[in-house]
Order: sequence, then C-alpha cells, then structure tokens
Amino acid sequence: MGGIAGAAILFLIASGKSDFVLDGFASNGYDEHSPGGYGMTSALIIEVVITFIFLFVILRSTYTKAPRGFAGLAIGLCLTLIHLISIPVTNTSVNPARSTSQALFVGDWALDQLWLFCLAPIVGAILAGLIYKAISPEITDNL
Repeated sequence: MGGIAGAAILFLIASGKSDFVLDGFASNGYDEHSPGGYGMTSALIIEVVITFIFLFVILRSTYTKAPRGFAGLAIGLCLTLIHLISIPVTNTSVNPARSTSQALFVGDWALDQLWLFCLAPIVGAILAGLIYKAISPEITDNL
C-alpha cells in the first residue's frame, strides 16, 4: 500500500506539468521497455543478482556481531550502487512492491512484464539467505 501511495503522489506531482505524458513512469521493463533495450534474460539475471547482493549486505551488516552503527551506511551505499548499475537495464526493481506500484499506473505492458520483477527479487532473496547460512553456519540469529 505504501508503494502505491508513493506512486500516486509522484503521479500527482508529475501530471502537474503541462506537457506530462505517462509513458513508462519508471516502470520496470525488458525488451523495448528497458531503458537500454536489454532482453528478458538480461533483466532476469540482473534482478536476481542485485537482489542477492542487496540482501546479503543487509544480512551481514545487521548481524549482531557486525560493527554497530554502520549498517545504514553499508545498505544505503549498496542500494546506490545497485541503482547505478541496473537502472539502464530494467529501471531497477529489487522490490516487488516498488515494481507493482508503478505498473498499476502504467498498466498494459508493465503489468504483462510484472511477473519477472516479482519473481526475480524473491529468487535473489532466497539465494542470499541460503548461501549466507551455508557459508556462515554459526550465524542463525538473523535468519
């Protein structure tokens, strides 16, 4: 609901411009809807990998034995890097709520491609949890 509310606020602001065109509204997309023209396979791979990295950084930086006070910095810098890398490919998802909120306003193709931007972050997050636990077997308090 928060993502939809945020998208609605952005829509209200953006639509106040005289030459406003809804167009893609920063929806996630692949093929002709990718900012850089990347295909579905590229979109799937990057979304799984960047979500994996993001969740892995979150898990490691919020671990109880991690240095205190730096989790926000590590997470914020990681998310910044993720956006710099993947906006040209898919407009960056890593969050199904973010993808859904934009797709609801665009409709049509954005809703048709939404499955990838719901599936990939879930797969990336599961892989991050499994691999994190496998390489850090003594760490179970975060999972």
